[in-house]
Amino acid sequence: MSISQAVGSKETSQNTYEERLQIQRLQEPTLVISSCVGSDVIKGLTQRTKSLPPRYFYDDRGSELFEQICELPEYYVTRTETAILQECAGEIAQITGSCELVELGSGSSTKTRILLDAYQRAGYSLQYVPIDVSAGMLESTALQLLAEYPTLKVQALAGTYELALAQLEPTKLPTRTICFIGSTLGNLNSQECDEFFSQIIHALQVGEYFLLGVDLQKPKHLLKAAYNDSQGVTAAFNLNMLEHLNRLYEGNFDITQFEHWAFYNETQNQIEMHLRSLRSQTVQLKALNLTISFDQDETILTEISRKFDLNTIQQELKAKGLVPQKVWTDKNQWFGLILSQITHK
Repeated sequence: MSISQAVGSKETSQNTYEERLQIQRLQEPTLVISSCVGSDVIKGLTQRTKSLPPRYFYDDRGSELFEQICELPEYYVTRTETAILQECAGEIAQITGSCELVELGSGSSTKTRILLDAYQRAGYSLQYVPIDVSAGMLESTALQLLAEYPTLKVQALAGTYELALAQLEPTKLPTRTICFIGSTLGNLNSQECDEFFSQIIHALQVGEYFLLGVDLQKPKHLLKAAYNDSQGVTAAFNLNMLEHLNRLYEGNFDITQFEHWAFYNETQNQIEMHLRSLRSQTVQLKALNLTISFDQDETILTEISRKFDLNTIQQELKAKGLVPQKVWTDKNQWFGLILSQITHK
């Protein structure tokens, strides 16, 4: 269901905020019956090795905590990618020309402003489609952007990537660029990554673009520090997942009885984040009619963060029909940005 948000009547040099902002709250297809709600939680917590989907990180509080993580001194990802974008944004705008920017997992759209600035300097129309599961984050960020960019039009989509990509309408601009920056691709395993690329291809027309950020393989001590920050923000972010489940499904997780645990799996080239039970305990999620028993030191896998080889990921993109046009990285080769163009479907 689409709802236009009346967000203010203040006039800008072009038109009102209300005329330039639409927030669409996406719903699951009607064939998805209510009994399926929470099925991913039930499946994950009843496996031999317990796990939860990373999407449960991102209620409004989780989104706020992730924004804090991005500012941490140990978390090199954001500042490294930001520096790369500052260097290459003008070139990206030059390659794509006037285009609609679609961003998956937009959050506060901090890095997106670098791209918007580049397109604005080039004299192109500014049309932005942020996609995030947090409607609150989408609205607050959109209002800030409308104030900063008087000609910008925002059509925000509140929902999962899958729903949003499936429901994207054709752009009115000459072309479209889907942005998936911030290294989130690393949260997908190999099979999920392949399925995600297929969804991207379905959402794009031949000749349109895909801008991908990937965290690259690097020394273990840098990775360990990035996911075990000294201020405990990442730990709070991880534990907030249990609070989110409590609210969604009438749960009684006691977060004081779990701890954050993150380590680098060198065999798989990935960080693994877990929640570890500090004692033997039983937890209920009443809305799901689910009771879960935990042994002391038993864990829930909440996230993987794969670290990529730049050449390998380019070959994977090319094999799917997303042909890399230009690649940018930093002097340390810690992070990569890949701009691909779809050549066939």
